Amino acid sequence: MGSTGVRIAIDAMGGDHAPGEIVAGALRAREELGVEVLLVGDSQQIESHLPPNANLGEVEIVNAQESIAMDEEPLSAIRRKPKASINVAMDLVKKGRADAVISAGHSGAAMASALLRLGRLRGIDRPAIGAVFPTIIASKQVLILDVGANVDCRPKFLEQFAVMGSVYSQYVLGVSKPKVGLLNIGEEDSKGNDAAVRAHQMLRENSQIAFMGNAEGRDVLSGNFDVIVCDGFVGNVLLKFAEAVGDVILQILREELPQGLRGQLGTAVLKPNLKRIKQRIDHAEHGGALLLGVNGICIISHGSSQAPSIFNAIRLAKEAVDHQVLSRIQSQYHSLESESS
Repeated sequence: MGSTGVRIAIDAMGGDHAPGEIVAGALRAREELGVEVLLVGDSQQIESHLPPNANLGEVEIVNAQESIAMDEEPLSAIRRKPKASINVAMDLVKKGRADAVISAGHSGAAMASALLRLGRLRGIDRPAIGAVFPTIIASKQVLILDVGANVDCRPKFLEQFAVMGSVYSQYVLGVSKPKVGLLNIGEEDSKGNDAAVRAHQMLRENSQIAFMGNAEGRDVLSGNFDVIVCDGFVGNVLLKFAEAVGDVILQILREELPQGLRGQLGTAVLKPNLKRIKQRIDHAEHGGALLLGVNGICIISHGSSQAPSIFNAIRLAKEAVDHQVLSRIQSQYHSLESESS
């Protein structure tokens, strides 16, 4: 057993590069982070991707013969395939055999499975997917939620996202008093549609968060906010756009560096800086997004995730477990209920 006692169930069949890259990332995390990993999926396929010197006694494989394809309707597939790898992985968390679950497969299926098998935390109407973005301030990140779980959101949902995001930002990202913003089309309180105006008022009146007002699109990466809430439609567009921008910047850097001997010398000098740039803007470095609001730690990774991204997703899950994110969110809602009663 790993020194930390943290056990992570991984959907080894989810993602474009499953199971090979998933297995590689999991084995690296076991070695470097000291966590136990449970690889869930077709045992023969998983074993075929283990290194020749792997000790099978140190690798726990949980067999699951079925998986959810990306073109399947998530809810019906989850119900039709109870032994699919994502369902088996969620059941491991529900039964207490694992502390968290990670999947780079069908994100809709992962969310549906989490809701059906783990359920929602008390006081939470809708879970939200929270993604961490870099900002122009080197040491600062911003948590955006929701980035895809809820296409339409009531003001009440946005308020709950703000509370959950504040807890995560404080205890996992280390922000002492997270500044919360509502993504909107203007800074004024009256800006936006009716739902945005009502959400603004609810956030302003919530004593559990430090609400700083509306955040425009240009504010997202400014570092002026630690948590920004929005509906999942806008959030997902924002997430995909940010990923594309990161890829474009990295590609421009590759193309614009001088070629030949001069280029090799310049690249050698700049290598530490280039590595830090990649760490800040490459979505693979963040590993995935946390599904906040369900009764279990669940990380949804990018479908194109390779070993480094899976490693970072496991690191993210471990941090959420170590900082007791679930119990802290629940305690916030207990105190909120006490205040309102």
